[in-house]
Amino acid sequence: MNANEQVVTSPDTAAGHHTNHLLESSILPVRQQRRTIGAWGFVWIWVGIAVIIATFQLGANGVTGLPLWQVILTILIANVILASLMTLTADIGTEHGLSFSVYLRAPFGVYGTHIPSIFRGLIAAVWFGIQTYLGALALNGIVEYLTGFSSWPLWYLVFALVQIGNTALGIKSVERLAAIAAPAILAISVWMYFTLDVLAWTQGINIWTFVGEADVSILTLFLANVAFWSTLAIDIPNITRYVKTTPGARGFVARNRNIFLAQLVALPVTQAWIALIGAVSFIAAGDWNPITVIQGQSEGFSLIVLLVLVILAQWSTNNAANLIPASLAFVNAGAPYIKYPVAVFIAGVVGTLSMPWAILDNLFSFLFSYGSFLSAIGGIMIADYFILRHRRLNVPELYSTQGQFRYYKGVNPAGLIAWLAAGGLAFYSGSWAFLVGLFAGMFIYWLLMKVWILRYYPQKDIEDKNGSHYLGTSSAINWHYDKSLRVFQRIRSDE
Repeated sequence: MNANEQVVTSPDTAAGHHTNHLLESSILPVRQQRRTIGAWGFVWIWVGIAVIIATFQLGANGVTGLPLWQVILTILIANVILASLMTLTADIGTEHGLSFSVYLRAPFGVYGTHIPSIFRGLIAAVWFGIQTYLGALALNGIVEYLTGFSSWPLWYLVFALVQIGNTALGIKSVERLAAIAAPAILAISVWMYFTLDVLAWTQGINIWTFVGEADVSILTLFLANVAFWSTLAIDIPNITRYVKTTPGARGFVARNRNIFLAQLVALPVTQAWIALIGAVSFIAAGDWNPITVIQGQSEGFSLIVLLVLVILAQWSTNNAANLIPASLAFVNAGAPYIKYPVAVFIAGVVGTLSMPWAILDNLFSFLFSYGSFLSAIGGIMIADYFILRHRRLNVPELYSTQGQFRYYKGVNPAGLIAWLAAGGLAFYSGSWAFLVGLFAGMFIYWLLMKVWILRYYPQKDIEDKNGSHYLGTSSAINWHYDKSLRVFQRIRSDE
């Protein structure tokens, strides 16, 4: 196959028989010319993502029974390990320019993908609601302080619409916000740390020698933090497909060099730093939420600065970590009728209808419940992409209703069985849920594919172990869909 050979993705569509429900412009492969996020742009996105209220509680939970330095070191190491795992799934975006939901058509089938991807999309939408609610409370606090007017539902609506509009404008708009929000968040968080440290000293408490009396193990804290970003560990291709790559970079490191600083440094350091603030807040005032603690002692400009931190943190996290994954999952399910801006709005509505103010009362039970099943998806993705396909992927067939990813009536039984089995095992594995789900999903999927599915549903990209025509960035190739001809073309990156 040469660089410009055309591949018809769906003959029935080309013949005009019916609409192809797998095609929509926002979920087509992103060409390398459109991958505009550089290393620092991705760093700012991750800093904005990592600053969320729940991270404060992670640090506080640890310091109830461990010295502060052990808590921070444990959280840092846990996030480095998670980030290393995330670089594996990130390669789906940098190599092929594919979104999470579209890639899942390979291990789950062109229709089977909707079950796990909608599951993830709903979780993301719920988190959008939670973050927006927290931001609305901060907005209400500012307005009430300045004018005396109080109505958090009104500010929830305003804040939700602003975020929806920002995300609907596309990835460049998300990147611009992150470049403004992330430095501001870091600056305000430094002020928070010193404010809390002074509060501790006034009570005669040294934060670095304080040790709580609760029974907390390093292992439990470590596992909780590894599982914390299980959501983005699986759908990070939604973002990395827009990160700059070097055409023809066959080495994993060379191809993904613009994601390493963000995921291996910015994520762990920011997560550890925010957890540190939550821990110091607990030490100084017995409350894991530093916003509540400082708000009770602040007034004037300092109070407004504090609440601005809350708004920026929720906004920057919602854009990249919640609205984009949810929207792309809904586009994938409703293509070609649901367009990206409409899907962003749907995500906002779903997040609001979930009543996030009620979920906050049971936040960690909520995290545990869905995290078990998300970790299994991660294991399946790694087994499919690296172990079985060796990064080679028949991209046009992902958009074909009758291609190799149709499996049995559009569903790959191996993917669904592995997901449910591994997710179930993880759900009943306590603190080990993430690791159990990850490795069980990986093994069960690989085994079912080897002994069952591949015998009946041949996969061209698995059978061709040496060819490069199923690679994208590594071969300096873009997959381009010609809408007029209704075919995919392999186009050289310099064309």
